[in-house]
Amino acid sequence: MNVSVVGSGYVGTSVAACFADLGHDVTAIDIDPDIVERINAGESPIHEPGLPELIEEHAGGRLRATTEHEALLDTDLTFVAMQTPSREDGSIDLSVVEAGMRDVGETLAEKDDYHLVVVKSTVIPGMTEERLTPVLEEASGKTAGEDFGVAVNPEFQSQGSAVEDFMHPDKLVFGTDGDQRALDLLHELYAPLVEANEGDVPVVETGQREGAMIKYANNVFLAAKISTINELGNICKEFDVDSYAVADAMGLDDRIGEQFLNSGVGWGGSCFPKDTDALRAAARSKNYDPVLLDAVVAVNDHQPMRMLELLERHVDVAGKRVAVLGLAFKSGTDDIRGSRATLVIEGLLNRDAEVVAYDPIAADNMRETFPDIEYASSAAEALEGAHGALVVTDWDEFAALDDEFDAMAESVVVDGRHIVEEREGTVYEGLTW
Repeated sequence: MNVSVVGSGYVGTSVAACFADLGHDVTAIDIDPDIVERINAGESPIHEPGLPELIEEHAGGRLRATTEHEALLDTDLTFVAMQTPSREDGSIDLSVVEAGMRDVGETLAEKDDYHLVVVKSTVIPGMTEERLTPVLEEASGKTAGEDFGVAVNPEFQSQGSAVEDFMHPDKLVFGTDGDQRALDLLHELYAPLVEANEGDVPVVETGQREGAMIKYANNVFLAAKISTINELGNICKEFDVDSYAVADAMGLDDRIGEQFLNSGVGWGGSCFPKDTDALRAAARSKNYDPVLLDAVVAVNDHQPMRMLELLERHVDVAGKRVAVLGLAFKSGTDDIRGSRATLVIEGLLNRDAEVVAYDPIAADNMRETFPDIEYASSAAEALEGAHGALVVTDWDEFAALDDEFDAMAESVVVDGRHIVEEREGTVYEGLTW
C-alpha cells in the first residue's frame, strides 16, 4: 500500500520505517527540512535501537521524506503522528495536531478518491470527533464517513524498544466507529504484520472514543503498577525486607504478572507523565476527582527525594562532589523527558552539592536543562573524588562497575535501579531493598 505519515518524531519515524520494512511504500511528511534531509540520506533523526538500520535499508526506496503535504495525494491513507504536549494544568495542547489536520484537510480537497486519515497521536476520548474531524471537514470541504474516513489507531511502543514493539505487538486497536472502508484499509495495511506473527496478533475493532481511551488506560495502569510496587518497596525498605524477592513471588500470580514490578526511582519519559496528567485533567473537567491517579503521581514524584534522603544518612552533600549516573529516563534512549535525574539534580543543587553527571548518550540533552553542572565522559571519571553516587538509569555498564568506586572520596552509593552489586568497602543503599 501507499502510506503517508505526518510528523517525524519518535512515533512517526519508527512507524514510517516499520511500515516500509513490511513492504509498503511510505512517505514521511515533516515541516523540518533537516529531519527530511536526514531520513532521505538514510540517517535516523532519533536514537532508537534498530531504527537506523531500517532507515538506512529503505531510504530512497520504500521510504522517502518530504516537507510537501501534496505527497499524501498519492497515498491510500495518512497517519497523523504529531505531539500533544501538556499544558500547565496537565491537559493536552491540540494546537500542533489541529494545524497538521488542517494541512491534511486542505490537501484532501484536491483528492477525488476515498482517503483514510488515521490518528496516531495520543488524544483524549472525544477530541477526534469533536475537534479534529471538524477541522478536516472545514479544510477539505468534504464530509467524514463519506468522502474520507477517520480512524484512531493508538501506538503501544516503548522508547528503547519501539521497533520490536511495533513488529511484535500485544494487540492492534482499530477505532473506526464501524466505518467498513476504514476497517478494511487498516486490516489490509497490517496484514503483513499479522502474517509475520503467524496470525497471533489480537485485533480490537472498536469506536474512536474507546480506541483513544485504550491508549490512556494502558499507560496509566502501568504507571499505577510501578507506583504501587514502589510504595511497597519503600515499606519493605523500612522493615529491612528485600522488595525484589517479594516482587519475584508476586509475579508468579497470573493475576499480577511479573512485568513492571522492578521497584526503584520511578517512571518518566514522554508518555507516562503526560498521559497520566492528561487523564487526571480530563477527569476533573467532568467534575470527577481522580484520587488514585493523584496518589500514583505523588508516589512517583517522591522517589527521587527518597534517594537524596538515603544519601544524606551518610553524607552531608553541601559543598561535596556527588555523581549522578544516568540521565535518560530509561536505558536504550537519549530522551530525558520526565527523567528522574532532573529531580535528583535539582535536589542536589538545592542542597549546594557539586554535581557531576554521566550518561552514555543523553548528556547533551540534559546539558540544555543544566548547562552549569559538570558532565563526565565516563562513569569512572564521574566517580573519581565523589563523596556519593546516585544511580538513576539502569544502563548495563553500571552493573559492571567495581574498582571504580575505590576512586571515590567517600564510597557511598544509592542505587535507584537495582543494578549495582553491593561490594565490600562501599556503603550501599538500595532505594527499595
